[in-house]
Amino acid sequence: MLADSDTRWKWGALTAQRLVPDQSGRILDGYLLRGRATPTVRQLTEVGVRADSLREVTGVEFVTSVDREHCDVIILSCVGGAVQAMLHGLARTWERTPGRRPVVVTGYVGVVYEKLADGLLLRHGADVVLANSAHDADRFRDVYQGVGADPSAVVECALPFLGGAPYDERARLRRRYQGGTVVFAVQPSVPATRADRLYLLQRAVGHARRYPDREVLVKLRSKPGEHTTHIEELPYQKLVDKLTDVPPNFRLAYGNMGEVLDAADLLVTVSSTAALESLHRGIPTAVLTDLGIREALGNHHFLGSGCLASWDQLDDGLLPKPDPAWVARQGVATDGAYETAFDAARERVLSLAAADALPAPAPYYTRVTAPGYLPGVLARYGLTPDGRPRPGAVAADTEVSGLRRAVRNTVREAARGAYRHGVQRVAPVIRRMGDL
Repeated sequence: MLADSDTRWKWGALTAQRLVPDQSGRILDGYLLRGRATPTVRQLTEVGVRADSLREVTGVEFVTSVDREHCDVIILSCVGGAVQAMLHGLARTWERTPGRRPVVVTGYVGVVYEKLADGLLLRHGADVVLANSAHDADRFRDVYQGVGADPSAVVECALPFLGGAPYDERARLRRRYQGGTVVFAVQPSVPATRADRLYLLQRAVGHARRYPDREVLVKLRSKPGEHTTHIEELPYQKLVDKLTDVPPNFRLAYGNMGEVLDAADLLVTVSSTAALESLHRGIPTAVLTDLGIREALGNHHFLGSGCLASWDQLDDGLLPKPDPAWVARQGVATDGAYETAFDAARERVLSLAAADALPAPAPYYTRVTAPGYLPGVLARYGLTPDGRPRPGAVAADTEVSGLRRAVRNTVREAARGAYRHGVQRVAPVIRRMGDL
């Protein structure tokens, strides 16, 4: 399994567990794609999913090191461009040595509310493209059919990390704060501006002041200096330092989302996939409308859900009630059907894996269909337009000495730290200066 961020590691590793039964002697080899969002040890530990082996690689190293004879399934849990590059790189590698090959699986880590066509076409060419709900499966097939691409790879399943005990309202009375626990699940890039993020933080603090018998948790995705799927230029940890008179029943929280939801009596978010986790467990869930219902925020995805609400309404005691039909269409099964949600995908994968030979991946994007787009996508991952490693690209670490590898890793970490400092500290200052 190849992943390029903490959230995609979580999706990919859990998807592997759902698709390949335990009794099969499953071995999970994990690869982290080297880049700006490569997760830290702390982030991987927080996700709570372990692999039997784990290494950090470049795109070229990955496509040239896959052991096709001993690998049955490859899960590409990456951004669309990385998936497309790996598909072309693997296709080129396997083209030279036809025969049995692993089944290639990909998909999305959560709610798909932006770049639908772009992301889907970059994933075309995988043997299986997982859709997390019936709603997504219909949209995915429509996109592929709309460009004349084969839609048969699309298979409906569900998000692999839904689970946990159903919500028990009586548990609220056993908590430290008997008014319950409100969890505000923040996102790295939504909303984007300092003013909007500070507004939401102030409203969460205000809710804590209004209800001293409630605990208000701000669930953070990463610590300063770490990256997730999206760059976080304005971490809430730094914004909260600007606030005064913060009540004792308000605090910041890290940790696995499932464990945080164990103690939640209300989940509040702008558009996080955490809303689907919360709905799956029957926890009251609010998707904020304070900043408008806009595509840029992603909360438009929840139209018709019954969960849209503002902080004013929550302050007045509103507990949104989800629409059962909408919830079911989103792959959130509160009636036990979730246990069979991966049956079709598992059968498809196991059937393909049993084949003596599979044709090489054939992505929709080629030098004929996208000559002005595809070469740039592949170049970012060290590949030429025909999927071969670019001259000078490192294909493997086997010939690198221990000293050279140590020096290279030290330089790489220093460069990554400088990049993060530039993104989180320097870039925002430059933008503010430009607005003067």
